[in-house]
Amino acid sequence: MMQTPILTVEAMRVCYGKVEAVSGVSIKVAPGSIVSVIGPNGAGKSTLLNAIAGMLPSQGRVSYDGLAIDDMEVEERVQAGMALVPETRELFADMSVQDNLLLGSFRRYRQRRRAEDRDYLSQLEWVYQLFPRLHERRLQAAGTMSGGERQMLAIGRALMGKPRLLMLDEPSLGLAPLIVKEIFNIISGLRATGVATLLIEQNARAALQVSDYGYVIETGNLVLEGAAPALACDPRVIETYLGMGKGRHVQAA
Repeated sequence: MMQTPILTVEAMRVCYGKVEAVSGVSIKVAPGSIVSVIGPNGAGKSTLLNAIAGMLPSQGRVSYDGLAIDDMEVEERVQAGMALVPETRELFADMSVQDNLLLGSFRRYRQRRRAEDRDYLSQLEWVYQLFPRLHERRLQAAGTMSGGERQMLAIGRALMGKPRLLMLDEPSLGLAPLIVKEIFNIISGLRATGVATLLIEQNARAALQVSDYGYVIETGNLVLEGAAPALACDPRVIETYLGMGKGRHVQAA
């Protein structure tokens, strides 16, 4: 029996005034899977993600865990187990690394009367194991960290809430290649925890290497989709997004 998707988006349309930024896009994310949405800058990827999170008005239907959430506010979606790491990371620069992480457990703190949320700080040691550098710098102000460390902190803070769906907007943006590889290795490892991940990325190669399934968006329209290994070998993806000539093959990292 096929597993019910943790997230289903059907015919989503998002407009900025009279300009349609997302045009009838439909995607699904299975529980525990990693799904990437790739495409050029300005294609509508981040707009799609922000609409799913409830931060932008949209038309169409969004279902989470089998229930329609179109009328849910952002806070209600977070309480239901959705977590967004925005492109801008939105850290509190003057607060310590650990205090930023503790803020991520606020959803569970509010629900601490439930047995599963009573120990609402239980994720902290696990996050430190995922990101040893955060533990080393736990008393350091977040604003003094490198770009890669701030991205680790943003992801770690989201994981403090024990989300069932983690949404990442351009996690590789502005990072050095070695740091990008480290971040994506950690994202790949989240699959084993049961967390589903929706990944918005311009770095198609890195995204497809860690994903189970992928979608390609151009000018607000869904133009390709398929299993990530198949997309990585699709000539259109190779030519347009992987920067490789015909006859060359994608190598896994």
